[in-house]
Amino acid sequence: MTTDEKLAAILAAIQTDPGHRGLAELFAYCPDDFTAACRSLESHPHRTLIVATGFYIPSAKPPAFETDGPLGAAFLARAFEPLGYRVEVLAEAPVQRAFESVRTRSEYEVDLECYIGPKAFFIAIERGGPGADGRCRTMRGVDITRHLEELNALVAIKRLEIGIGDGGNEIGMGKIPHDIVARTIPNGDLIHCRVPTDHLIVAGVSNWGAYALAAGIFVLKGIKPPPDLFDPDREREILEVMVREGPLVDGVTGKQTATVDGLSWEEYAKPLIRLREILQ
Repeated sequence: MTTDEKLAAILAAIQTDPGHRGLAELFAYCPDDFTAACRSLESHPHRTLIVATGFYIPSAKPPAFETDGPLGAAFLARAFEPLGYRVEVLAEAPVQRAFESVRTRSEYEVDLECYIGPKAFFIAIERGGPGADGRCRTMRGVDITRHLEELNALVAIKRLEIGIGDGGNEIGMGKIPHDIVARTIPNGDLIHCRVPTDHLIVAGVSNWGAYALAAGIFVLKGIKPPPDLFDPDREREILEVMVREGPLVDGVTGKQTATVDGLSWEEYAKPLIRLREILQ
């Protein structure tokens, strides 16, 4: 396959709708953004990547942040730090704790300049963002603004290069016209996040978007990833640690389990396996 064919195959692998949420129109709206995001990131080596993530699930018992997003952020760190990027997560304490429990490099000291400095490249993955009324809401329409507003205020002062989401209520989804989200996503008129990003990657599961972004960089650089990077077994081991240390919960079931969006591991891992095939 050519480079463009590989990038197209990568995008196709993550743009399925396992939750049957009506994502087809969202997939179709920004067809060139995935390739543009990969090329933008690949053209800025040795940058600090700030990955904003974290979606609060108030219905979980006890309430907690979900596994979709933090696992993808950890994957980006595993993929990009060996390539010379500095990766830091911008998230609330439980997500930070989960991320730090599995990161491969921990010598960096995080300070405010890291987040607002001119060399910071912002990626938002499954990060709840405000709608037209300034409120952040779950897919069911529950207001979770107070759980996200402190760090969202910091995110708001920066240009956001890449957004990754799967439901319409995440940072980045503001690039899609409101009428599309309102008519295709349940509660879309209420929950639609109006914050755009330069490039938007819509995936069936947001973590899949992180996998695809990393795969795209390896394709553009013409190198193969480490053997354990797109390994479903290794990914599940990492998720188990993050769930325990956060703790984190499945965003659909609300349970503290090593699952994402209510999917079986076999279903969840299908894009990982396909991306590994493409890269090999």
